[in-house]
Amino acid sequence: MNETRFRLSSVVTTFIALAAVIHPATASAQFGAHAARTSSSAVASQLDSIPGGLASSGAVAVADSDAKAEKPAVAPSGEKGTGLSGKVFARFVMPEDWISLASLPGAQMASASIQGGATPGAETVFTMRSFGQKVRALLNGYRLGYWPQEKGRLRSEAYRNPDGFIEVTPENEDTRVSEHFRLRDFVSHGQNNVWPKYVVLREPLLDKLELVIEDLNDHGVNAEGMRIRSGFRTPAHNQAVRGEGSARDSRHQFGDAADVFIDQVGNGRMSDLNGDRKVNFADVKMILDAVERVEARYPELVGGTGLYTGRNGQFAHIDVRGVRARWVRGVYTRRSHRSTKSRKVATTKVSAARVPARSASTPR
Repeated sequence: MNETRFRLSSVVTTFIALAAVIHPATASAQFGAHAARTSSSAVASQLDSIPGGLASSGAVAVADSDAKAEKPAVAPSGEKGTGLSGKVFARFVMPEDWISLASLPGAQMASASIQGGATPGAETVFTMRSFGQKVRALLNGYRLGYWPQEKGRLRSEAYRNPDGFIEVTPENEDTRVSEHFRLRDFVSHGQNNVWPKYVVLREPLLDKLELVIEDLNDHGVNAEGMRIRSGFRTPAHNQAVRGEGSARDSRHQFGDAADVFIDQVGNGRMSDLNGDRKVNFADVKMILDAVERVEARYPELVGGTGLYTGRNGQFAHIDVRGVRARWVRGVYTRRSHRSTKSRKVATTKVSAARVPARSASTPR
């Protein structure tokens, strides 16, 4: 079965390379329009984890290594991406999606630059390495661990195994996947010297993060310095940090969650967002306020938001799980000045002065 998939992938990759050479000019718009129809499940469902970029297959135009250092952290002015934000610059597809695209009359494929492209509308297209290529806990020597479904804990369709994985290499890790984020931002912690690495990442998460940044900027809060504290988390790593508050079936394992903070001064920690010369719960709550406004405008991006603050700094968990969830952890109240362990927030408003009743677990 794996041999058959490998041959199919090779044939598709060859076709893509040829199509990209023959039709490089008009491919992007047609691909973007059709991919939204053919691979909607890979964008809107839990199943759209991904890997192996076209870079590893030879179907992309690889930029010089020197270009990496010159690439700006933020998209050039006027550059247009996809998604509700118009700021997503990556597309994640399975090999069979390319076959579906090729079957359309006049269909043309996009040529993907490893650096994400520098022209308006440019996208990097990543082909996924199938979940079936994972052997026990490993994929090409990279330890992933076991997803809940593999252990017989399929709570709902939202917890099904990912379709596949994005392959991350030293050559493509700096690829821009949205206006403010690069592929390396979402790599799981650990295994620093193991290559290639594999990531599960969903386009709606990138879209939501960009919309939250935009909303904060529109409300007078400079959010250009949003950073990813934890993006994708392999089940193996998730198990290792269970004692630090990670949920057993954390959404980080499915590529639709990220822990973020806003660093306006470059010190690697949350900044004083509200200007009161303190960095505390009130600052991280401003991210929640932005999430509430974004979800009100775009209910298709509804998900969970957890607020964390304590000795290790402040950050917010943001995900696109498809249902609304709110919680706080490690909040210092004004009355007792003692930290709480884990508290669930049932309403849309969270107060730094008063924390709701304790919950049994933190749904991260």
